Parts: sequence; C-alpha cells; structure tokens
Amino acid sequence: MELRFLGHSTFLLSHGGHRVLIDPFLAGNPQCPVSLEEALGWNLSAVLISHAHGDHWGNALDFGRAGVPVIGTAEIGGYAAANGATNAVGANIGGTVRGEWGSVYFTPAWHSSSFPDGTYGGMPTGLVVEMGGRRVYHAGDTSLFSDMRLIGDRGLDAALLPIGDHYTMGPEEAGRTLELLRPRVAVPMHYGTFPPLTGDPQVFAAAGQAQGVDVRVLGPGERAEL
Repeated sequence: MELRFLGHSTFLLSHGGHRVLIDPFLAGNPQCPVSLEEALGWNLSAVLISHAHGDHWGNALDFGRAGVPVIGTAEIGGYAAANGATNAVGANIGGTVRGEWGSVYFTPAWHSSSFPDGTYGGMPTGLVVEMGGRRVYHAGDTSLFSDMRLIGDRGLDAALLPIGDHYTMGPEEAGRTLELLRPRVAVPMHYGTFPPLTGDPQVFAAAGQAQGVDVRVLGPGERAEL
C-alpha cells in the first residue's frame, strides 16, 4: 500500500487501482499540495470521515455529490445524504464497512464533533483501514486513552496520530500511545497547520525511536510504502 500525506490530517491510501481519501480537507488547507479539482479526478473508491469538524469533513460533499461513497458515522452519512451526496454510508463505533477496495472499522476517539454549520456530527471516531494486506489506524482527533491497547491488539502496520496539542494530544502524549498501539510505522499529523498546533514532530519521533517504532515524518505531498 502507498500512503500519501496531504497535510493536516488528510491522507490518500492507494493499492491495486483503488484510492481511498481520509478526512478530505483540501480547499482551505494551507498545507495541501494538490487542488480540489485535481483530487476530483482521482477516481476515488471511497472517502472516509473521522468526524465532522471542518478541518476533517472538508470537501466531503464535493466528492459525495460526484458519486464517491462518503463513509462515516450515522450522523455524518445522514448529513451527507441530506446535502446532495449520492452514495453516503452511515455506520458507527464497532462497525465495519466493506468494499472492493478493503474495509474500515470505527473506533472511539476522545474529542467532539459538529459540522461547520453547528449541526451535531455524532461521536468522533478513529478509523482502522484494511487495504492491500495492510492495516492502518487513523486516530482522527483524540487524546490518549487506555483502550488504544485493544486497537493495537488488531496488529497495526501503521498508526497516523495527531500531535499538535491544544485540540488533541501533544507529541509526548502521542508518544505514549505507541506503547499501547505497537505499530510497525507511525506518522505524525494535525500539527503546524494553524498557530495553536505547536506540537514538535521531532519530539514524537524521539519517543518512537526509544520504543523501536519506525516514525516517518512526512512533508505535505510525500509518500510512504507500507
């Protein structure tokens, strides 16, 4: 599987002709190296949404109105369908949605969730994506919580973790999650995009090195093979 970081918490996963976009914050994302117009031409298999905040929900409706499946909680699926998405899928924590591209399992996340217009967005989630024989955990926006050990028990090839502080855990706390998640590879996200997000990825990388985790600090647009 190829993982491409598109800035903030946005990732593109690719394998075998399938492309899955996670938290599609493209327009308005000062870190994003691609335009919305370019991304709309990617022939995506699915768009996955961790929660409804604008910097994660992003351009979901642009993709949904173009027929790409938009997959999130029941509230996210319902909101997407009510606003023109033609193939919205609402699930919930503990559930799995499957497709030809692979699957996504929804985990808890400790955060909040509302759409930019103030509509309640349901519970925030993390996403465990299985694709191309790899298992990737996108933690969404969260703090450290002890049940991450159960997520780690699934066997993770990679963990994508917020480190920015202020709205999520910072790099030290994110480093502690590695003890519970035990991933082969970890990638920091949700830092440096806006002034409050001051978490230092090198602090996180040092924590990973101390635990034998391969931490890959990716710049916007950079790719990693898993």
